[in-house]
Amino acid sequence: MTALVAPYPIAVAQAELDDLARRLADTRWPDAGTVADHRQGPQRERIAALVARWQTGYDWRATEALLNGWNSSRTEIDGLGIQFLHVRSPQADALPLLMTHGWPGSVLEFRDVIGPLTDPVAHGGDPADAFHLVIPALPGFGFSDKPAAPGWGVGRTASAWASLMSRLGYDARWAAQGGDWGAAITTALGHMRPPGLLGIHLNMVMFQPTDAEIADATPDERRMLADAKRYETSYAGYMKLQSTHPQSVAFGLADSPAGLAAWIYALFQDVSDSGGAPEDVIALDHLIDDIMLYWLPNAGPSSARFYWEAAQEMSKPMPTGPMTLPTGISMFSGEQVRLSRRWAESRFEDLRFFGEADRGGHFAALENPKVFVEHLRETFRQMR
Repeated sequence: MTALVAPYPIAVAQAELDDLARRLADTRWPDAGTVADHRQGPQRERIAALVARWQTGYDWRATEALLNGWNSSRTEIDGLGIQFLHVRSPQADALPLLMTHGWPGSVLEFRDVIGPLTDPVAHGGDPADAFHLVIPALPGFGFSDKPAAPGWGVGRTASAWASLMSRLGYDARWAAQGGDWGAAITTALGHMRPPGLLGIHLNMVMFQPTDAEIADATPDERRMLADAKRYETSYAGYMKLQSTHPQSVAFGLADSPAGLAAWIYALFQDVSDSGGAPEDVIALDHLIDDIMLYWLPNAGPSSARFYWEAAQEMSKPMPTGPMTLPTGISMFSGEQVRLSRRWAESRFEDLRFFGEADRGGHFAALENPKVFVEHLRETFRQMR
């Protein structure tokens, strides 16, 4: 590790936690809405229960210690400070693996897989499957810096991640993994093919089926198309807003912890494999941990702007050819945007692994960590 990389212990001032407690206590609640389910957004009683736990039973200091125990570090790349976790395996020859989260996730999205991936022996696995993990917070997310000018979208972030791996001494041999925005960035890395990148794994694939694929869809593929359409029509309002006018919601995200919590909770409710009750599959304290990584650094507004940046990129020519780098893909049954193996084979020329899971949704590493780990191990066994 070079002098350009430094430890970054997280130590939130008690005054900030006291301010949060006051704001939570002073929450001005909306009325309950006109439907009992979450078609209009999160039910008031669910957010009230989350806020009550946040006020009376939640312990940020335990999470702070957890993050610091995973070697919280920081470096500056292309003028922007990037905070990341760097968890080295006890196995000296472990494969370096870059893991990228999305929105409204965080570096804590991978909390339950860090141990099995870095130390497989301690979790009943094979030492040959060990990884050194690099888990950065996206620009404007968590404790990474907030961009002060336009331009930090998917492509620039992918370039920064390649620089990060080189800076850590991993440019001879490494791999990358991602879902959500992490999938877009990991895919961009695959097309870039920076030095040492030997393959990628995705637990979401951003794609548009062709007219021919739609016309020729199997029954399973028709269900995938129906789920994607439901996501677009019923669940994607946040994306349309953040892609066009992110500052319109920024003031509420910055000022109200309950408002921020509801905005984030809504997506966990909609796209986790939980039947609308994300706390049934992800511990409530873990959901609050994730919200805290937006509240404490005031990253709600800047993370929303990542969608605007990506929208500007998508208005320009993008890579259209198939991926030639070795790839593994996992499809979790509760993910809203899925593709079949045959659709994947037409887009990834060197598809080394395609796995399906009968449980888990958009937040795969949190919802079904066991299968997530198994799929990563199988993918990269074929590339080491």
